[in-house]
Amino acid sequence: QVQLVESGGGLVQPGGSLRLSCAASGIIFSMYMPVWYRQAPGKQREFVAAITSGGLTTYTDSVKGRFTISRDNAKNTVYLQMNSLKPEDTAVYYCHVRQRNDYWGQGTQVTVSS
Repeated sequence: QVQLVESGGGLVQPGGSLRLSCAASGIIFSMYMPVWYRQAPGKQREFVAAITSGGLTTYTDSVKGRFTISRDNAKNTVYLQMNSLKPEDTAVYYCHVRQRNDYWGQGTQVTVSS
């Protein structure tokens, strides 16, 4: 059974940093493409970043240059390093992977506010 557990969210001031983690069980992350999504209040869930099995990364335009997705295969964990955070980054962040079915974590809240 595939399980994804996110952690690392919290309250941070504008310009601050957070690192989100997504730990997987029941699946080998390195064989698939983990993806980070986010959903702000009253908005649809949107793509944030992804990392392929070959290590290629892609980002939505609004986070390019500020966020970095990475993967630790030994820990079967994917990270999202978020720097220069803005109030508009406030959202619940979700980890996702597709292995025949779609699997989602429970989400972690990120709030950027002074």
